[in-house]
Amino acid sequence: MTDRVVIIGAGQAGFALAAKLRALKDTRPITLIGAEDVAPYQRPPLSKKYLLGEMSFDRLLFRPEHWYADNDVDLRLSTWAEQIERDSKQVLLQDGSVLDYGTLVLATGSTPRRLPAAIGGDLEGVYVARDKRDADLLADEMRPGRRVLIIGGGYIGLEAAAVARHRGLEVTVIEMADRILQRVAAKETADLMRAIHESHDVVIREKTGLKHLIGKDGRVSGAALSDDSVIDVDFVVVGIGVVPNDQLAKEAGLEVANGIIVDEFARTSDPAIFAAGDCAALPWQGGRIRLESVQNAVDQAEAAAALIAGGDEPYEPKPWFWSDQYDVKLQIAGFNLGYDDTLLRPGAREGAHSIWYFREGQLIAVDAINDAKAYVTGKKLLESGTNPDRAILADASADLKSLLS
Repeated sequence: MTDRVVIIGAGQAGFALAAKLRALKDTRPITLIGAEDVAPYQRPPLSKKYLLGEMSFDRLLFRPEHWYADNDVDLRLSTWAEQIERDSKQVLLQDGSVLDYGTLVLATGSTPRRLPAAIGGDLEGVYVARDKRDADLLADEMRPGRRVLIIGGGYIGLEAAAVARHRGLEVTVIEMADRILQRVAAKETADLMRAIHESHDVVIREKTGLKHLIGKDGRVSGAALSDDSVIDVDFVVVGIGVVPNDQLAKEAGLEVANGIIVDEFARTSDPAIFAAGDCAALPWQGGRIRLESVQNAVDQAEAAAALIAGGDEPYEPKPWFWSDQYDVKLQIAGFNLGYDDTLLRPGAREGAHSIWYFREGQLIAVDAINDAKAYVTGKKLLESGTNPDRAILADASADLKSLLS
């Protein structure tokens, strides 16, 4: 028998769990398994400052490579787990090696949805934006004057549009839903973000889907759209959501349903196996959600680490997110699932706004656009469970601090 902690996945959650165990002075052996050939790194800057050439890759690393040896973390790169043998507590790796574990952590993340090959998804010049390899390929494509089609008007697609315009490309975004950000934000937020992109000459075509991509000599050259128009393109970025990497867990017989089912302690249906980050479906207000965010990956992984190290505190999600587009910072506190009412509030500075989400009269989330005060206030209200006075919120001249007194 071994007390080794094996962590499958060397992204934000996997690294955070290993680092937290060491910060808690837990001395048991740790093996961290990563499919990429580079040490664990931050992903959000990949599609922004790294892609713009404003940040070198070494600045994205969570820790220098020597940190792993210094802290007795066995970092195994360029390999991945192919099978979990729960009865013998072993993980079979792609490179043929076998690892015994006492505790297993699944931090397998998620994978971007790709276009089917039948409509051109396998053509050269069609990309997703997820890891360093994707960012490096996109950096080579993003040259001034080139034409890029972005499929999907969610945060990933809009962030890609902002970077492409910054680099001088002609940008078209298509969104098959009635509006951009339909799945994740209110109409007020979508209207504000659309206006920002259009002011930067991004062409946004809503209620417009993709029929198929057009190829020439194996490379994408155009796109036939659902409104029967055809546009010429030099390359395509696909931002149509992600799917949780839960197949390994499913094959091992763990409970899975759009993610790996975990309890409030990040435990799976096998008490020796935990899951954290994008791959985990966690309890939330009587149901289950997956929180695709850096904040959740870190907080849930650290909560799991504390439990593994002997603690007994459940993980209570306090969601927050952010998106940087041009000189605009969109900060989100809470989770707007099931909202039935919103309130739009102008900020103190030009271009600043906040959108407050309510469900049955209770505040559940805030979107703050270049409005740090609204974000901080909303976050504090949500964390304390305090419902704001709607009259104060509706009065743009009122000081938000009064909501906290």
